Amino acid sequence: MDEQQAAAYLGRIGAERPERPDAAGLRALQSAHLAAVPFENLAVGLGEPVVLEEEALLAKIVGRRRGGFCYELNGAFAGLLRALGYRVDLLAARTFGADGRPGPPFDHMALRVELDEPWLVDVGFGRFGHHPLRLAARGDQHDPGGVFRVTPVEGRPAVPGTPEVLDVLMDGEPQYRLDPRPYALTDFVPTCWWQTTSPQSHFTRSSTCSRLTADGRITLSGTRLIRTGPDGARTERQLSEAEALAAYRVHFGITLTRLPVGAPPH
Repeated sequence: MDEQQAAAYLGRIGAERPERPDAAGLRALQSAHLAAVPFENLAVGLGEPVVLEEEALLAKIVGRRRGGFCYELNGAFAGLLRALGYRVDLLAARTFGADGRPGPPFDHMALRVELDEPWLVDVGFGRFGHHPLRLAARGDQHDPGGVFRVTPVEGRPAVPGTPEVLDVLMDGEPQYRLDPRPYALTDFVPTCWWQTTSPQSHFTRSSTCSRLTADGRITLSGTRLIRTGPDGARTERQLSEAEALAAYRVHFGITLTRLPVGAPPH
C-alpha cells in the first residue's frame, strides 16, 4: 500500500495518521475502523467475488466504500497498519460454536501487532472489543464492548520456545482460539472460498451488515433493522424491501439496487 492509498484509507475511516506507530494510535485507528466500515457479507448474496488480494480489498472497502467479513476487513486493515509503520502478523483462529467447541482452522482471521508488547487487533468479528487487547496479559481487560480475557488453552502443555495457543473470551464466553503462527493472506483463500460457497456456512444462509455507533450498534439482518444499546438492550423493526435498501444507504453508506439473496423482503 503506497502513501496515496494509505491517505485514502484514513479518509475512509475518518482517522488522522498517527505521528508514530504506538498503542494510542492503534487504539484510535481500530475504533475509527469499527465505526466507519461495516462487518457485512453482502457479496455472497449479491453474487460478487471475494478476492483476498490487497488491491481488490482496497478497491472494495475504500474505493466502493463497502465493508466485508473477517478476511477482508482484517486483511485490508493489516495493509494500512503496515503502511503506517506497524509490525503486523495475520493470525488464524477457530471460532467457538454454540456447542462450546472450536470450529475448523482458518475459520477467522485476527491480527497481532508488535509494539512494546504484542496486541490483538480485530476489526472483523462483528460484536467484539472496541480497542486492541493485550495478548500477553492474563487478567480481565475491560473494554466498552465487554470484559475480555486472553488465556492459554487448558490441558495443552507449554512447549519451551513455542508460542502458546490462546483462547479469547468475552464476558466469560470463549470467542475464538488463536493459532500463534503468522500466515500470509493467501493462506486464508481456501476457507474463505468455503465460507462464501458452502450451504453449511452461515454466510450463505443469510445476509448481515453491522457497525458500531456512538450509542451502541446498528445491524441489518436480512430485512430486520436491529439497534443495540450499550447495555445490550435491543429494538427490532421489520422493513419492506424499499426500506431495507434505504437503510443500507442511510446507516452504512452502501447503495444497492437489489437485496442480497437470503434477505427476503418479508
